[in-house]
Amino acid sequence: MECVFGLVGDGFAILAADTSAVHSILVHKSNEDKIMILDSHKLVAASGEPGDRVQFTEFIQKNVALYQFRNGIPLTTAAAANFTRGELASALRKNPYFVNILLAGYDKETGPSLYYIDYIATMHKVDKGAFGYGSYFSLSMMDRHYHSGMTVEEAIDLVDKCIMEIRSRLVVAPPNFVIKIVDKDGAREYAWRESVMDVQVASA
Repeated sequence: MECVFGLVGDGFAILAADTSAVHSILVHKSNEDKIMILDSHKLVAASGEPGDRVQFTEFIQKNVALYQFRNGIPLTTAAAANFTRGELASALRKNPYFVNILLAGYDKETGPSLYYIDYIATMHKVDKGAFGYGSYFSLSMMDRHYHSGMTVEEAIDLVDKCIMEIRSRLVVAPPNFVIKIVDKDGAREYAWRESVMDVQVASA
């Protein structure tokens, strides 16, 4: 029951994702970070099969780093999104990855951007997007409250509204969420929204 969503504001982009690692009826952990920092000014939030999600996002992260190492300049957000889409498309008829991605970044020339890439390698540049069961509620909230040029405070307030809507309306809602932001100062973790803490079991 994954919930991944994001939006673009005035000079920044925000991604939020649930932090539950679930299999069948079991919750294995509730602090799984599903938003990876690709490089200094890019974030990628992923949902889908856990193995595919981890392996594919790490593969993209290392290849983005390799490009910068070889060429001395980082990929733009658009170039990273197109590379990601290309790798998903190449794998589609060989060994497909069941992973949906929201890729956010900030470029000096073009500012913030957000790309929606699904598991069959469809890509769109969007102002707001979501994946998972939580998208039924977060997309509705963003349709109602989102507007271009949002401040960080307005965007965080909207993210909190989406989280509260998911928690109150989704029958098996994940309890915890992580929020990350990317702007001219770089990609970083912004906050956690936790209602369940992982209990550390003391060793005997």
